[in-house]
Amino acid sequence: MSNRVRVGFLGPFGTFTEQALRTQADLAHGELVPFRTVPDVLDAVEAGDVDLGFVPIENSIEGTVNFTQDALAFDYELLIEREVVLDIEHCLLAASGTALTDITEVLSIPVATAQCHQYLRTNLPDASITPASSTAEAARTLSANPSAGVAAIAPRNAAALYGLEVIADDIADHGANQTRFVLVGKQLVPSPTGHDRTALVVYQRADQPGSLIGILQEFAARRINLSNLLSRPTKRGGLGDYCFILYADGHIADELMADVMRSLHSKQGAVKFLGSYPAAGEHAHSSREHADARWREADDWVESIRANIQPS
Repeated sequence: MSNRVRVGFLGPFGTFTEQALRTQADLAHGELVPFRTVPDVLDAVEAGDVDLGFVPIENSIEGTVNFTQDALAFDYELLIEREVVLDIEHCLLAASGTALTDITEVLSIPVATAQCHQYLRTNLPDASITPASSTAEAARTLSANPSAGVAAIAPRNAAALYGLEVIADDIADHGANQTRFVLVGKQLVPSPTGHDRTALVVYQRADQPGSLIGILQEFAARRINLSNLLSRPTKRGGLGDYCFILYADGHIADELMADVMRSLHSKQGAVKFLGSYPAAGEHAHSSREHADARWREADDWVESIRANIQPS
């Protein structure tokens, strides 16, 4: 019986998701299980069919991958355990012998075609765009039914994997294209590293003036930086019924972060914890550590005064 961790990911093999997953040595040595859609990955984690799930959640050009973010916020009780950032290179792939002028149809996931909009508009203005569930699925579909008039936007490694040629490389409209992926599980909160991020969903008690300011002040008062703030429909009511999804620098084990969460839980309509986990990229500024130290000093000061309260 194998003890290897089973990791579900947005497949098939050849996706950027698989590419990012393989940068994590501890996960790449596990059993990698491809799924057709993000909900399929999350369903498998929730059902226990795989141990962990790995899915895209944000792109530097298109912003948040809403179907992933909303699924984690509203549809599943899963926690983010890690984030991974990958540099993205979109390529135009086609069957051998295909020229750019031959192409009348382009297959890919809508996020990828949106990121290559200007290239497509300039070079393939009359080509139809056909959605696929992933970039690699587009390449696999084309490989199974090669046609001189069809191309796929996919990673470079998908060309070799599915027997296609790279017609054009690096076709995204903007440089420095990066995607953030998250590893999700059922219960685990990783230990703090000193360079962490905490994700929360905050529901307001009422839609009233100043409600967002009240939420933000909880973080500002404790000098906790927010790396991302999203306003999303709650899917519980009609138009105008929104909640806030926040990504804050820090870990639930940090005293200040725990203090923010206690305050939000007592004052707001509801708070959902999406995880505390190691953040990707350069280490955060030390201001949070300094703020933590000042908070502890202030707490010690208050407790020293309280110690003098006469018993009733």
